[in-house]
Amino acid sequence: MAWHRGGTALTAVVAAALTALTGLTGCSDNSSPSSVASRAASAVASVGAQATAAIASATAEAGHRLDEVKNGVDAKDAVHLGTPTTDSAGRSTVEVTADNTAGSAKSFAVQVEFKDTGGNLLDTVVVTVSDVPAGKSGTATARSNRKLSGDVKAETGTALRY
Repeated sequence: MAWHRGGTALTAVVAAALTALTGLTGCSDNSSPSSVASRAASAVASVGAQATAAIASATAEAGHRLDEVKNGVDAKDAVHLGTPTTDSAGRSTVEVTADNTAGSAKSFAVQVEFKDTGGNLLDTVVVTVSDVPAGKSGTATARSNRKLSGDVKAETGTALRY
């Protein structure tokens, strides 16, 4: 799963880093424009690396959670996501509904991908909708691992019924 740099979250962080470093030029007598630019580039690279590391970590954790499901069958068509909102802690949340068309109670492991309007992956989580009775629907709430900025949309990555 590739993550593309860009998008509103990274842009906002880069802008904040550059703004903070721009202020350094007025506070230091030894700062040349090239040294400030160098520090800005370093800060941007660091922020980009942290964002990439966060996505990689979330993707790896989601993969591990899905690997733990035994005898799961593809259930992506049985899963529907609501409209993402932001909770009181600033994290993105979305309601996950799983329709159980099987003849007995089943659980669902659903990977939810939080993306920006450009389709760039911002975060990914796995939520479990447990013990959904036969012929019924169950719900759970997926919550991002961290605060996400800008317009966030949610998509179903992988969904397994077991």
